[in-house]
Amino acid sequence: MLAQLSIRDIVLIDRLDLGFEGGLSVLTGETGAGKSILLDGFALALGARGDGGLVRHGETQGQVSAVFDLPMSHPARVLAQAQEIDTDGDLILRRVQYADGRTRAFVNDQPVSVQILRMIGAALVEIHGQHDDRALTDPAQHRTILDGFGELGDQAADVARASEVLKKARQALQSQRMRVETARKEADFLRHAVAELGKLAPGPGEEEALASQRQGMMAAEKVARDIIEAYEAVGGTASPVSALSGVLRRLERRAVQAPQLVDPSIAALTTAVVALEEAGETLQAAVRAAEFDPRVLERVEERLFALRAAARKFDVPVDALPALAETMAADLAALDESEGSLKRLEAELAEAEAAYVALATTLSAGRIRAASALDAAVKAELPPLKLERARFITQIDSDPDARGPEGFDRVEFWVETNPGTRPGPMMKVASGGELSRFMLALKVVLAERGSAPTLVFDEIDTGVGGAVADAIGERLARLAARVQVVSVTHAPQVAAKAGQHFLIAKSAQGGEGADERTVTRVSALEAGSRREEIARMLAGASITEEARAAAGKLLDAAGLRG
Repeated sequence: MLAQLSIRDIVLIDRLDLGFEGGLSVLTGETGAGKSILLDGFALALGARGDGGLVRHGETQGQVSAVFDLPMSHPARVLAQAQEIDTDGDLILRRVQYADGRTRAFVNDQPVSVQILRMIGAALVEIHGQHDDRALTDPAQHRTILDGFGELGDQAADVARASEVLKKARQALQSQRMRVETARKEADFLRHAVAELGKLAPGPGEEEALASQRQGMMAAEKVARDIIEAYEAVGGTASPVSALSGVLRRLERRAVQAPQLVDPSIAALTTAVVALEEAGETLQAAVRAAEFDPRVLERVEERLFALRAAARKFDVPVDALPALAETMAADLAALDESEGSLKRLEAELAEAEAAYVALATTLSAGRIRAASALDAAVKAELPPLKLERARFITQIDSDPDARGPEGFDRVEFWVETNPGTRPGPMMKVASGGELSRFMLALKVVLAERGSAPTLVFDEIDTGVGGAVADAIGERLARLAARVQVVSVTHAPQVAAKAGQHFLIAKSAQGGEGADERTVTRVSALEAGSRREEIARMLAGASITEEARAAAGKLLDAAGLRG
């Protein structure tokens, strides 16, 4: 619950510290005393839109802090923990408003975005009034409210999950259909390309190997003639080896006669013959190596031309042709497989749709039952609020062709204010006072199924009096038995039923004339001062003894004698 509210330099409030208790608390005061300022400040701490005009005149900034005492398991703590905020002890929401329009938000003194502050604030406080723009009057939230009342949260979650499965199944099927359609358009090209590349059968590194072979063969063709001529001169018919060998043999026979003259020549000739024979063998080997078949060169060149032509056709390097052949073959194979995948995905989509429809149908039936129960419960609350001739209608429009995460149903709260009139959306049909009472009745019913720990009602009793005001007070007191309720009220019947009563009033501060400043003060009332304020609410500016007696009776009736 809200334990403390502190406001600094917001409009007419210079310094305010209020401690709140559980149950029903009321804030009263004359018109223009600053009740709306206090609520605007409180809303600022909960994440409402900031405005530099809220800062007290002459100040550079204002600040609002709200302290909440909560169970450790409360959803607001869970939200804060998800933002890595330390949640030991109280949960403190703080907002700083600067005069230039900027704001800063804090939770337990840790800076957060306004969106995070608003999300946590929504789990802590609901503010309701004649111009309420929160969930009860927002048709987009009515389906969620009905699900909460009917305890259909688990079923709604199942439908949301089934919707996500259905969405993914649709996406998968659509994606596969697009792939199949694209593949079908390219099928003829793929078949031709796969056949062509399969016949060509390019190998890794083949271009480099063929180019090297071709270069070697062309080089050999140019030097082969010179090698052959050299061989003929050294080892062929024109070779001097035979003549030199004959001369060498003759000198060897003469060596015994004059060795000193002959032996050096024999050695030199022997070396020359051996060198010539070795040169001949080397040249002969070179001749054999230089020999090639021109047809082989032609085949190498034709192969290179075919590979490079294919590379230009498919716009890839020659070395990428083998990988391209594999990819195209796989794509062609996938085309046939994709037909089977398409049928499988179609079956999965049909299964997902069937599961979704079954769950959504069950949820829709549950909503119809919950709507009937909600309408009956709200109806029972209307007569004491002088709406005995009115009807509350939970309007459900179902579209079985819809496949959204919320199910088939669009839910909106309608009312019929008088028999015979056309029912319509609550915000359009009900007047301001009627809307307040419809919302109070609805909130009383809904609070039994869960609520924020603090409910704030801003002048929800405006324009009513007597028995209606008493009925409103009785319902606020019933709500306060389950949650903390804070009500800004002009009705003495409501104020008398509160366990805690605050008086809001304006007062002058500072000097005189231009130096005088007006401030809003809030004080807790007890005993006689509380009876006096309720008497003022009954009688107006001139408080009579009769008004004081009537105030005492109201407090007696509530068991709170002032």
